[in-house]
Amino acid sequence: MTLQEIIKSFESLSEDEQDLLLEMFHKYRAETREKEILANVEELKQAIATGTAKRGTVDDLIADLNED
Repeated sequence: MTLQEIIKSFESLSEDEQDLLLEMFHKYRAETREKEILANVEELKQAIATGTAKRGTVDDLIADLNED
């Protein structure tokens, strides 16, 4: 389906069906974002554990950049 066809199909739904579909899309996007955030957190934890990432302030970052 093209985006235009999807929009037309959406418009043909009742208000209740549209609301339900929008609710489902919102929930899906929230779950997808949550999974992405959790994956990023795990990646960051691994990077910190292996020493490829550091913790610090912006001043620490600037100092590190100036050292190179």
